Amino acid sequence: MRGRNGVIFLTAATLALLIWLLTNLSREYSGVISVPVIAECNIDGHSDVSVNAAMVSARCRASGYRLLQEETRKNRKPGRVRLDRADIRLRSGDQFYLAGNAKNNYVQQFFGDEVYVEAFISDTLLFTFPAENHKKVPVELVHDIDYRTQYMMTEPIRLVPDSIMVYGEPGRLESVERIRTAPLSISDLHESKHGVLRLSKIKGVRLSAEEVSYELTVSRYVELRSEVPIEVRNAPPGRHLQVYPSEATVILRCIFPFGRDPFTQFHLYVDYADFAKSLSGRCVPHTEHLPSGVLDCRIAPEVFDCIEVD
Repeated sequence: MRGRNGVIFLTAATLALLIWLLTNLSREYSGVISVPVIAECNIDGHSDVSVNAAMVSARCRASGYRLLQEETRKNRKPGRVRLDRADIRLRSGDQFYLAGNAKNNYVQQFFGDEVYVEAFISDTLLFTFPAENHKKVPVELVHDIDYRTQYMMTEPIRLVPDSIMVYGEPGRLESVERIRTAPLSISDLHESKHGVLRLSKIKGVRLSAEEVSYELTVSRYVELRSEVPIEVRNAPPGRHLQVYPSEATVILRCIFPFGRDPFTQFHLYVDYADFAKSLSGRCVPHTEHLPSGVLDCRIAPEVFDCIEVD
């Protein structure tokens, strides 16, 4: 009977100790947590991963269990932290630093969830990003766009960024002249559109960006046509030009709706100076007073024969 009572007492004492321990470990305490981190960052002309690990230390509030876990960790592997380029400053050579209030932007990456930083103990975090062979190349949009009838693009397609840095061995970089996007295929386009496109990867070459954003500006248009006479401008006294043909067919694509006649003040003319420099006597006409809201102007024919007469 005494042995049985002793077992019951021992079990109860063990359970009470466990309950006490779990209760206290679940409470929040203040303590120092130190973690080694390797930085990742896109810095022009440099590797995107630091070759060193910096130790980040801070006085934190966390559960007793978390603080105990940090105390018992030995030889822990550095974690990876992705830094924003705007938070990195050059110190010298290949050394860059993250200092001041910028550290507050990375608390979760440094220490994980459910940790409140009371104060950083580490002052300046230094990272070394070695220089790499690199060059800047344009981004080329690969696209197949079909517009709905009487709709057209009103501005060049905008890419951001429109050029990127590429890194690699000199032999590989030499053959890289541009980076292409994934194909953009749109049919029956009748409104402005924007989005993101992945960049095509090249074996053995690292890109400073993995994607670009694009913006397409599209408007509806109305097509207006007229026969416009060809004038001659800036001819010296006593000089006269005859232009053949004497009229051109002009087709204007205007933003819909377009409330006025765009041909009221519109003019086409041949500049005598162009004729004087021409070996063949063929000239391309200039436009004057092209109204705002005109998206496209087509002239037929595109080139006119000019003959000087007495």
